[in-house]
Amino acid sequence: MTAPSSAPKRPADLKGDVTGIVDLLKDYAKQETVEPLKGIGRYLAFGVAGSFLLGIGLVLLALAGLRALQTETGSTFHGNWSWAPYFITLVGVLIVIALAVSRISRGSARREEPR
Repeated sequence: MTAPSSAPKRPADLKGDVTGIVDLLKDYAKQETVEPLKGIGRYLAFGVAGSFLLGIGLVLLALAGLRALQTETGSTFHGNWSWAPYFITLVGVLIVIALAVSRISRGSARREEPR
């Protein structure tokens, strides 16, 4: 049996090893940072677009409710009661906002629970 060779590596071999390690680290960093960020960007883009469209929808729904209260109730909200449709619409919008906030906070509390 012969003893393993303990001859020092040549500089060319060390350079190849260092280059391989650097390439491996670059690929790993790209895999663990850049690719997940692309996925998060797509997720955020759809979230922002959805929030924007839901906001526009809520505004249009509130305006439709206000106009319905003003035109379809006859003379109920005329004179001293002309402010009531605005107040009713505001309360409705605040209820929708409160429901949305409660769902958001409930979802974040559910994510924080240990498994």
